[in-house]
Amino acid sequence: MTLIPAFQKDNELLEEINATKTQRDGFRVWWLGQSGFLVQYQEKHLLFDPYLSDSLTDKYAQTDKPHTRISERVIAPELLTMIDVVTSSHNHTDHLDTQTLWPIMANNPNLTMVIAEANRDFVAKRLNYPINWPIGLNDGETVGVHSFKFTGIPAAHNTIERDEQGRCRFMGFVVQFGDYSIYHSGDTLLFDGLVDLLKPFDLDIAFLPINGNKPERKVAGNLNPQEAAWLGKTIGAKITVPHHYDLFAFNTENVQQFIDHAESHQTPYCALKLGECLHF
Repeated sequence: MTLIPAFQKDNELLEEINATKTQRDGFRVWWLGQSGFLVQYQEKHLLFDPYLSDSLTDKYAQTDKPHTRISERVIAPELLTMIDVVTSSHNHTDHLDTQTLWPIMANNPNLTMVIAEANRDFVAKRLNYPINWPIGLNDGETVGVHSFKFTGIPAAHNTIERDEQGRCRFMGFVVQFGDYSIYHSGDTLLFDGLVDLLKPFDLDIAFLPINGNKPERKVAGNLNPQEAAWLGKTIGAKITVPHHYDLFAFNTENVQQFIDHAESHQTPYCALKLGECLHF
């Protein structure tokens, strides 16, 4: 099978990241595939939920739920030597992958990780790292990390699941830096109150999943293309960027459906190619 090609990858992508890091105007975002985005601002780099391996393809190869890759990997994780902050919105492997995170951790000794506080024990065991290393957030809490201020937003995947202490196991993050504000949804469905939580942030970019919620896939679901387009418009995001598609054959969606709905809703959007940069 011919894989969906990256717009740019590996050393070519790395050259662009390095060439733009001293730019003082605005900020830049690269889509690294699935829900992974690299944000560059004032020589600082924030990496949302990276998955840059084939660990799930290998794990499920001989099962009734094969994770067949349909797109090229954008960059080898060991090449990302400039990361200041990395996130994991929840514990699913495409958002918390040791084969991705271990090389990044090894090559970024001052790295900070932001997680859902409810997942601290799980994250420490999976990464084999000290339990007090990550910074944990619950919904409604805010913390500053380098140039970035994180606020926790609950995510419904498929429900808003909380631990025995009432802390969210699935999260999204609003991140504010300089004059800018962006929202990474993690994996989520629509739920009552989400719009009211997000509107006050006057978001510049909303990163929203579009692969939908289909029980026959036997995995938790997400916004579908129409819902993502509606949500981006309703919360007033200046740009809505779709994600969580074009990785696994069994759990994807045609981004053209999102584009059609965005144009119908008059939702400002940018559908990035793999490895492509959005200059904001």
